[in-house]
Amino acid sequence: MATPDKKELISRLQKGILQWEGYKPPLAGTQELVGLGPVEAAFPNGVFPLGTVHELVCGSTEQAAASGGFVTGLLSVLMQNGGACLWAGLSGNVYPAALKAFGIEPDRVVFIHLLKDKDVLWTVEEALKCTGLAAVVGETAELNFKQSRRLQLAVEQSQVTGFIMRNQSAKMGSTACAARWKINPLPSGQVDGLPGLGFPRWQAELLQVRNGRPGSWEVEWAGGKFRPVSKPMVKQQILMAG
Repeated sequence: MATPDKKELISRLQKGILQWEGYKPPLAGTQELVGLGPVEAAFPNGVFPLGTVHELVCGSTEQAAASGGFVTGLLSVLMQNGGACLWAGLSGNVYPAALKAFGIEPDRVVFIHLLKDKDVLWTVEEALKCTGLAAVVGETAELNFKQSRRLQLAVEQSQVTGFIMRNQSAKMGSTACAARWKINPLPSGQVDGLPGLGFPRWQAELLQVRNGRPGSWEVEWAGGKFRPVSKPMVKQQILMAG
């Protein structure tokens, strides 16, 4: 049976390992780092991991577009205190002016359109070493463990947060990323009961999370921040035979 001294040592070691992996405790007086509410509770210590790499699997065009919107919401939070973002990919489908809907000025994001996966991964790895960036986003077809490990080693030095959107999800092996997400688009809800286009909504699934609890949540972007989607109560009628 472990003595109190050994338990304290083990506890310190566990906390140290979590911090090395990007799970740094929030600043005093704050409870959430990126405003994802109940989603953040799925991570160790209830802390969204910064200074690490997140993987988003995109099995369709719809999922790729939803992942781009979800990541942009995260970027809006990460870039609040300054810094720029680099976004490298093969598609070039990001519409810069649309970033303003998430509170991001397009001139703070450097877009690089490349033709090969290896060029995207090289660009992302080098960008993740730059401490002047708030975040780096890469769109690629595949990502293996060796490639993801190189990205993770880069962020361990710079503490820049990285997001990799994989556009081929048929064969998913293990990676060194802190979390693996799948983001699906959801129909927007009506605003104040009025018809028309509402706030962007997503089904955010944590497929894998290191030392955490996978799960699924519905969230939307409204008022310049994420918020959980509250499902309306369904009234059930009980029919009784007379």
